[in-house]
Amino acid sequence: MSNLSFAPLNNRGIIKISGPDAREFLQGLVSGDVQAVTAENAIWSAFLSPQGKYLYDFFICEADDALILDCERERLSEFLKKLVMFKLKAQVKISDETNNLSVFVVLGDGFENAIGMTPSPGSTVQFAGGVAFIDPRTEKIGARVIAPEQIAVDALLGAGFQSATDIGPYNYLRIKLGLPDGSRDLTIDRALLLENGFEELGGVSFEKGCYIGQEVTARTRYRGLVKKRLVPVSIDGPTPEAGTPIMCDEREVGEMKSSEADVGLALIRVENLNDESPLIAGTAHLKPAIPEWMVIRKPE
Repeated sequence: MSNLSFAPLNNRGIIKISGPDAREFLQGLVSGDVQAVTAENAIWSAFLSPQGKYLYDFFICEADDALILDCERERLSEFLKKLVMFKLKAQVKISDETNNLSVFVVLGDGFENAIGMTPSPGSTVQFAGGVAFIDPRTEKIGARVIAPEQIAVDALLGAGFQSATDIGPYNYLRIKLGLPDGSRDLTIDRALLLENGFEELGGVSFEKGCYIGQEVTARTRYRGLVKKRLVPVSIDGPTPEAGTPIMCDEREVGEMKSSEADVGLALIRVENLNDESPLIAGTAHLKPAIPEWMVIRKPE
């Protein structure tokens, strides 16, 4: 029996940016290289404060000569206002398309073949009156479909996917792979991109020109200032709530983030990731499980 499945991501919203200056406009604002976005390729990116701290993250793909941003639904309106504030004289149109387009995640062995995609991160195709793209961070977390809701459902069922309403399996896999889920895992106006995997997962470009927060991000990298990392942890005991301090030898060394069943994400000081001393959050014991993509460097 096929294990291909899809589920709606109801916590996601859609912003559309169109017009002759759309690409140049966004390129000067966000951490990723918008020039790399094509009808065949999507990216992951972030919008930072001038101090280089995390404000929003999102996926960017292209559809009908417009840039489509898949972002957090609850924070979409404030993100939209930020973008409009920077519009100035740029010839762009910025709109909320959440009522017109829905976001689905698709999982399962051979999902890329079922949709007709090249099996590589960011690979994008037209699908169901919208687009489908493999998660730019890693193909191991499947693909996303952005399209009108019923058309997408019909197309996915027709391609052999089974409908699921529970996104628990997706969250479990996401956490095991060490992938953050927006402000659930990244503290607004505090988190640094390089602490949270944006370099290894392609969410920041060090080759493009300036963008908001670029100087701090570059300095963090070149001076070796990454002191904490967001990592998957196995949980032995009651699941700690997000925000629970992580203790080691009576010292606070980190903070619990999102969780699903017996796994979670935690922001932990680098020197404690390979420490033999136990890590405790609440009454639970945590064990870091560094994903294969992650490169841990000791702060200089």
